Amino acid sequence: MTHHIIDGKAIAEQIKSEIAQEVAQMVSEGKKRPHLAVIIVGHDGGSETYVAHKVKSCEQVGFTSTKLAFEDTITEAEMLAEIDKLNKNADIDGFIVQLPLPKHISEQKVIEAIDYKKDVDGFHPVNVGRMSIGLPCYVSATPAGILELLKRYKIETSGKNCVVIGRSNIVGKPVANLMMQKANPGDATVTVCHSRTKNLKEFCGKPILSSPLWAHPNSSRLIW
Repeated sequence: MTHHIIDGKAIAEQIKSEIAQEVAQMVSEGKKRPHLAVIIVGHDGGSETYVAHKVKSCEQVGFTSTKLAFEDTITEAEMLAEIDKLNKNADIDGFIVQLPLPKHISEQKVIEAIDYKKDVDGFHPVNVGRMSIGLPCYVSATPAGILELLKRYKIETSGKNCVVIGRSNIVGKPVANLMMQKANPGDATVTVCHSRTKNLKEFCGKPILSSPLWAHPNSSRLIW
């Protein structure tokens, strides 16, 4: 069996370069420089690292970025008020609320409070609904990244079997939905497995797409 290595890091750098060129062209034409904001609450190490990467990526592609950091003592009402400010700020093109949030703040309330037109995470029900019927929308980063990798490596998915393990609202469900859309990548026959699936090995033993997909020891790479 022939394997192909899908290098996520290489593709990410390629995409950043393309975006940087597009932004430079926009600015040279007198258009507004894109502005991304992020809200982070508390001092979770993983979240802080993730946000730092987002800020760095904005710098690399020429975006303006704003980081709003709050202590985990912020109330839900105060949090919703901050989101309302970003919704109304015409200079902010999109923003992210870094999850998880403290237990006293409802993540669902926060997600639904975000203007779906600025919801670059693609979590708002309007964006989820538009995605499910194939309309233009923001799509969650991981599912969008998976489809971009398939597209850039010209991996044929039409008519193939696709097994998705997991049914989270952020990854599993969107991936399954996108893979069954009348699109490329897409047009696959999708099976969704999860924690209650019996005989998981049986499902994963079937041909998946054109050949098996394996995780590489380097987490940014996949072997096809």
